[in-house]
Amino acid sequence: MDRARPIVRRPLAALLTATAVAAAGVTALTPDARAADADLARNGGFEAGLDGWNCPAGTTVTSPVRTGASALKATPAGSDNARCAQTVTVKPDSAYTLSGHVRGAYVHLGASGTGTTDVSTWTQSAPDWQKLTTTFRTGPSTTSVTIYTHGWYGTGAYHADDITLVGPGGETGQPPAPPAGLSASGVTATSVSLSWSPAAGATSYAVYRDGARIRTVTGTSTTVTGLSPSTAYAFQVAALNDAGESARSATVTATTSAPDSGGGDSDLPAHALVGYLHAGFANGSGYTRLADVPDSWDVIDLAFGEPTSVTSGDIRFERCPAAECPGVESDAEFKAAIRAKQAAGKKVLISIGGQNGQVRLTTTAARDTFVSSVSRIIDAYGLDGLDIDFEGHSLSLDTGDTDFRNPKTPVIVNLISALKTLKARYGDDFVLTMAPETFFVQLGHQFYGSGPWGGQDPRAGAYLPVIHALRDDLTLLHVQDYNSGPIMGLDGQYHSMGGADFHIAMTDMLLTGFPVAGDAGNVFPPLRPDQVAIGMPATVNAGNGHVSPAEVVKTLDCLTKGADCGSYRTHGTWPSLRGLMTWSINWDRFGGWEFQRTFDGYFG
Repeated sequence: MDRARPIVRRPLAALLTATAVAAAGVTALTPDARAADADLARNGGFEAGLDGWNCPAGTTVTSPVRTGASALKATPAGSDNARCAQTVTVKPDSAYTLSGHVRGAYVHLGASGTGTTDVSTWTQSAPDWQKLTTTFRTGPSTTSVTIYTHGWYGTGAYHADDITLVGPGGETGQPPAPPAGLSASGVTATSVSLSWSPAAGATSYAVYRDGARIRTVTGTSTTVTGLSPSTAYAFQVAALNDAGESARSATVTATTSAPDSGGGDSDLPAHALVGYLHAGFANGSGYTRLADVPDSWDVIDLAFGEPTSVTSGDIRFERCPAAECPGVESDAEFKAAIRAKQAAGKKVLISIGGQNGQVRLTTTAARDTFVSSVSRIIDAYGLDGLDIDFEGHSLSLDTGDTDFRNPKTPVIVNLISALKTLKARYGDDFVLTMAPETFFVQLGHQFYGSGPWGGQDPRAGAYLPVIHALRDDLTLLHVQDYNSGPIMGLDGQYHSMGGADFHIAMTDMLLTGFPVAGDAGNVFPPLRPDQVAIGMPATVNAGNGHVSPAEVVKTLDCLTKGADCGSYRTHGTWPSLRGLMTWSINWDRFGGWEFQRTFDGYFG
């Protein structure tokens, strides 16, 4: 997807000029290292993953590498230069040489907190491994410095390997004592909140779950997400400083609660199959009567309710005419089929929007018209609820609207208000589902709206405030994992359609939560597994990104059992994942019911 890069705060040329001037005034080391000198960089070859490094946008790769088996790969975003850093203990008033090998464009290597003049060196273009070297002297009271590498805003990924900091080692002291007072609270079906007492001399804390280190935090509390309902977990914490890691704390065990059945889904099956029925048109798949939809389909979305104009809010549902859909049933037969599906425990919803149904509730009058017109459709057909399938330019964020928790844009605020009104009108049994594209949800991990400096597509991540505001009322979110460009996952890698990997990475983001616009302090919280279904096209005709039944099974095995995940490491296992959604029931019938049979074969 082509998006304009945001304006950066400081011109590149100015920064590079300042860097060169700073580096020129540093006393150089002699070529031969003194006997007391050593390489102080920890894991400079990235053979131990990212151990020792703080790399929010980085990961390790096995190719290309300069030496050993691994190297760093980090990918800048529009507002992030993909900085990877570590803090090293040094000796005051001493000389050091910092070196590293890099590949890519505009790659920087530097040191800060030197106590004298911070330094940086860079390369404009390194199509193959290129060595960068700079030197500095520490100040008279400096005991630690931060070494780092980074790329440049909005450019491609860069690689780094064999980073060294050569000079005299500092006094490291002793590791801290183990933290005391570890306790668990705020236990939900998918998360546990932990807290502990501070340990003297600790600069950070390592958190362990069932014996495996899962994260490092600087404070004395954290919330572990992505857990499975009704499952016992054992937690420990260790204290860290420059001298090393303490022994682990006493173990605390917490058992997650059973999954909450909120959001109007109390009588959905544990695993549900959701499909769209072309009720208003035929297209190349042909028309399917509602009464002929097999019993495997648990939620049937009638496609589509569309507005009389983009900003009117006046939604109309027109059934397919006989000239386009031979064999179309009468209104009386259609309503009787709805009642029969409901008697069999199925949910029948009206889906609003679709590719051609642009809806922008720019005013409160349009909001109120939306509520009244949608209510008329629900009442006329006795439907169970509503699906929001806003696509195209229906949702976007105004410039300066940067907080998904407190949106200001009228089309966002009015949609939230309208959906809350409908939920209140019909009560707890009202089924509310959403089917956004990845551009409007997972892309928000990198880009949110027009960005802090403008220039980005204002639609990026625009569904996030709607989902967040309605998460307690939302029955199902089934993002369309198709017709999508590459999306960056929580592993810092781009994932593309066409295989299990894409569905695994995109779903892991929803169930784990993710930083919005790369801001680790602004995290979109995870949804419950029972609120999430995975959207896939039923056939190659239905949409780009179709995957074979074997890839569907791989996806489900990874997310529900932790098996056959390939190269992507999920942040949990979710056996209560609700199920699958497809576009569409008509296309699945056209394809011999392959999608339905895959679902039935897996969940029984």
